[in-house]
Amino acid sequence: MNIKLSVPREVVDKWFKYLEQHPASAVAVSSLWLLIIGWIAFGWNLGNVGLIDETEPLFAEASRQMLVTGDWITPFFNGETRFDKPALIYWCQAIAYAIMGVNEWSARIPSALAAMTVIALAFYTVQWYFTKQDELAQVTNLPRRYLTAAMAAGLMALNPEMIVWGRIGVSDMLLTGCIGSALLCFFLGYAQNPAPIVIANWRLPNKWYLACYVLIAGAILTKGPVGIVLPGLIMIAFALYVGKFWELWREMRPILGLGIVLILSVPWYALVIWRNGWNFINAFFGYHNIERFTEVVNGHSAPWFFYFLVVLLGFAPYSVYIPVSLARVKFWQRSHWLKQQRSQHLGLFACFWFLGIFGFFTIAVTKLPSYVLPLMPAAAILVALLWSDLLPSSQTFSLTVNKFLRISAWVNVGFLTILAIALFNLTEIVRPDPAAPELYAQMANSGVLKFGGMIWLLSTIILAIVILTHHYRQIMIINLVGFIAFMAIALIPAVTIMDQQRQLPLRQLSAIILESKQPNEELIMVGFKKPTVTFYTQRKINYISSSRKALAYIQKQTLQTNRSQSLLMIIEEKKFPELNLQPDNYKNLASKGAYHLIRIPLKTAKQQSFNLS
Repeated sequence: MNIKLSVPREVVDKWFKYLEQHPASAVAVSSLWLLIIGWIAFGWNLGNVGLIDETEPLFAEASRQMLVTGDWITPFFNGETRFDKPALIYWCQAIAYAIMGVNEWSARIPSALAAMTVIALAFYTVQWYFTKQDELAQVTNLPRRYLTAAMAAGLMALNPEMIVWGRIGVSDMLLTGCIGSALLCFFLGYAQNPAPIVIANWRLPNKWYLACYVLIAGAILTKGPVGIVLPGLIMIAFALYVGKFWELWREMRPILGLGIVLILSVPWYALVIWRNGWNFINAFFGYHNIERFTEVVNGHSAPWFFYFLVVLLGFAPYSVYIPVSLARVKFWQRSHWLKQQRSQHLGLFACFWFLGIFGFFTIAVTKLPSYVLPLMPAAAILVALLWSDLLPSSQTFSLTVNKFLRISAWVNVGFLTILAIALFNLTEIVRPDPAAPELYAQMANSGVLKFGGMIWLLSTIILAIVILTHHYRQIMIINLVGFIAFMAIALIPAVTIMDQQRQLPLRQLSAIILESKQPNEELIMVGFKKPTVTFYTQRKINYISSSRKALAYIQKQTLQTNRSQSLLMIIEEKKFPELNLQPDNYKNLASKGAYHLIRIPLKTAKQQSFNLS
């Protein structure tokens, strides 16, 4: 069986010859590819899904309050200071609100733009790397140059981890954009080693190093010390390995660079500490930085192998090629790398980037899937470089790597088979969601799970045929096309269903609250915390953790002389018996999904006998 799956070589050569003769067309085609994959991954349907509880609305509402109050120093949520993250994400969202209005699109556009920026810079870096490789070999291989850059960008954009965090309004993708772009700028400054910038007899680092420092400052303003610790560790380890630490010290002028970083990042920290003192220091530096690394915070503990699973699923379906991509670099052969030109160190640098972040957060005690998001660009570069070895070139492909590639390809087949089986049986594997009891039934009825499983099953069959016919060059393309089909036919519709089942009821109740809320009437939420209601009502909500505390609070309110005549409560139906509420003690204003909006007249509540035992 011999299946023709590739475009004739002469057609490819003719096309790229045209691009070589028309550089503007090459830029246009490259930009078009980046816009297409960027829109598919991060722009398509971005604002058509409501904010997702519980983290996203915390950022979105804090940014809205920043815009409304004009306080650009101290973030607030629901009337309380929010010191979880520094100010950059809030500034970006608030600026987006000012330009495009307060909505889901504006809350998420900073994440989408950050993702697209690091992807575009990675495309340029990979393309430049192969340009230099061609110059050293005295050949011109435009297909390899542009196709590998396009593949790196595609793999970087179209994977679950990047898509999830690039489509929600939190700080993780902004951090990845800053750290990833900073590391790419460092490599370009290291590899290109352009002439330093001289201003009034002051010798500055080259433009790429300066950009690296600015981006590190942005990372610090996005998540704090980790913004300089992570890229700093990676750059130092890499410089020591290639034996160029002192050369880079002289080129980068790190003391001056540190000054640039501090000038850009410290003013906000100084102002927020000046305003809030030890409250900020203890909450941000103590709890959200030191304790997250040394202790389990908010119950986010996991076994040591947690990030192996996160990367396997988060970079699916290409993650099965990460081991062979790392082996391809042969980072243990230091003598080999010491002989190489700086411009040819991209694979080695991506290896340090990937392993540095993976190792750092594996050591950290608190573990979350988003923590390893900054290594995804490195993973994409590594796998794209592996794929480039299969493209026509003057260099031969290593037999050892070829053997491991064949093994990885069959692992890929098994992995896609497991994904297909899991989707076919997802309703039996996953526990029901109490907040959306009909969610998985709706997904099953819609057919998205079946369609998703069929896409991966079809991809599995095609992939097996490709392997058996030795068309290894098509492997990554099949995975990429399969993922795009899965996203379009299954993932986006599934997210829409999830929004309708989990978040739409809360938005509907929020609209009813705005219509029916009486002057000075307090709104409380009992037994759970859904910050989306705060965002959509633009009202302060009293979140009460338990029915017992809610009863005590209601009883206390009945004794207040300057109180409202009633209060509004959002509650789940199962909580009614715990509150000892009889039908004549409240008015049910609306029931949406698992939630009820009720009004409790405080005069009636005062006469009610509470059982707080």
